Amino acid sequence: MSQLETLLDDNGEFIWIGTVFLIVLLTAVTSFVGKRMIDRIEKRSEKTHNLWDDALVHALRQPVRLAIWMTGLLLAAEVAFTGHATAGNQATVDTATQIIHNIRSIGIIIAVTWGGLRFIKAVERSVTKGEVMTKLSLDRMTLTAIARLLRVTVLITSCLIIMQSLGFSISGVLAFGGIGGMAVGFAAKDMLANFFGALMVYLDRPFAVGDWVRSPDKSIEGTVEDIGWRLTRIRTFDKRPLYVPNSVFASVVVENPSRMTHRRIYETIGVRYDDMAQVNAITQDVEAMLRGHNDIATDQTLMVHLNQFGPSSVDFFIYTFTKTTDWVEFHGIKQDILLKIAEIIASHGGDIAYPTTTIHLADDKGESLETSGLISDSKAASSRSGGAKKAAKKTGTKV
Repeated sequence: MSQLETLLDDNGEFIWIGTVFLIVLLTAVTSFVGKRMIDRIEKRSEKTHNLWDDALVHALRQPVRLAIWMTGLLLAAEVAFTGHATAGNQATVDTATQIIHNIRSIGIIIAVTWGGLRFIKAVERSVTKGEVMTKLSLDRMTLTAIARLLRVTVLITSCLIIMQSLGFSISGVLAFGGIGGMAVGFAAKDMLANFFGALMVYLDRPFAVGDWVRSPDKSIEGTVEDIGWRLTRIRTFDKRPLYVPNSVFASVVVENPSRMTHRRIYETIGVRYDDMAQVNAITQDVEAMLRGHNDIATDQTLMVHLNQFGPSSVDFFIYTFTKTTDWVEFHGIKQDILLKIAEIIASHGGDIAYPTTTIHLADDKGESLETSGLISDSKAASSRSGGAKKAAKKTGTKV
C-alpha cells in the first residue's frame, strides 16, 4: 500500500483520479495490443499442420482479454479506495483492498480455467474433424468421454484452488468429502447408478452416437443422438425423443443393427402342384440368378431348396445376404430379386400358387367326381358345394 500512497500528493487530493484514468487507458491499450498479437499468431498457426497451436490460440483469445481487463480495473479500484484513505476509514480501506486482492486471484483462476476448457473443446473439435482419431484408433464416443473427464478434472481442480486462495483448508474439505460422500451416495444412488452406467457405455462401447439400437427387453428403438452422464437421448423412428437413464443399459439386452455386416433375405415362395416337375429347374435357376447378382454377398450362406409340401403349394425358400446394410437400398435389392424369381417361374411355364381346395367325390361305382377352386372365393365354393350335394343326392353318397 505504501507504493500506492506515493502516487498521491499531500496537496493534491484529486491526483488519484488521473492515476485511475491512466490505469484504465493502459488497460485498454494493452487489451488492443494483445488482440492484435493474438490475431497475428493465429494467422501463422493456420499455416502449420499442427492442431495444438490452433487450439491454444483459440483457447487464449477471450481469457487473456478477460484477465487484462480484470487486472486493470481492479487495480484502478484499489487506487480509488487508497485515494480516499484517511485515518478514520483506514480499516475499511484495508478490508476493501483485501477483497479486491481476493477477487483478482479468483478472476485469474477463472480466466485460466476458462482457457483450459476452451483448449479441451478446441482439441476435441479438431481431432474429430482430422485424421488423428484414425491414427490413435479412437472413436467419437471415446474421444467425447475423455474430453468430459478432462473438463470435470479442470473444474474440480479450479474449485479447490479457489477455496485454498480464500483461506479454506483443502485437507479438511477432502476429509469432509470422504465422510459426507457416503451420505451423498445413499441419497443420490440413482444418479450414481446412471453415472456408472454411462461409464460402462463409454468403456464397453455397445453403441455410439448415430447408431441404430433397440432392446428386446424394453420398448427402446431408434437412433442414438447423445450419450450424457445421466441420460442417453434416442430419436425414435417416428421422430420423437426418448430419454433413457444410463442405468437401464446395465440390466437390459441391447441390439445394435447399425453394426451388422450384411442384411438377410429369407423368403418362402410357393408354386402350384401342377408345376412339380419344374421345381428342380426353378430352384437351380433362382440360385444361379442369386450367385450372379451384383448386390448379393456370395461369400455368405446362400441356399435355394424345396422346403415343404404346403396345403395348396409346393414351397421352396431362398436364404441369402446382401452386400449393403442400408435399409432403403436393401429393400430395393429385395424387390429386384423377388421380381426376377417371378420371371424365372413364369419362364418354366409355372405360376406362383395361391390358396385353393380340391374335393374328391366317389359314386357307388367308385368313379371319382372332382371339384376345385379358390378358398377365398365363397360364391364359387358355395356353388361347388351345392353341386356336390346334388350329385351326392342322385348317387346316394354322403358329402
